[in-house]
Amino acid sequence: MAKISDYLMIGEAAEYLGVHPDSLRRWDRAGKLEPRRHPINNFRLYLKRDLDRFLARISGKGAVAARPHSAKTKSARTKKKRQ
Repeated sequence: MAKISDYLMIGEAAEYLGVHPDSLRRWDRAGKLEPRRHPINNFRLYLKRDLDRFLARISGKGAVAARPHSAKTKSARTKKKRQ
């Protein structure tokens, strides 16, 4: 069973993949990604393992692909700017 920490909201998932949130919405409508929905507010929630599988599928690899370089976490980018 997945823990709440295994889920990402749409903005976090977009950053994780290095894309705009609108891309995730389009992929959702096209059936390329299947987010879960929050039971109270109906927000899209993405499991990290689903995103990793999606990356592996689009990169043409069978194994889980590494996240793109541009998908660094916000805190890592902020830390780098300060240096």
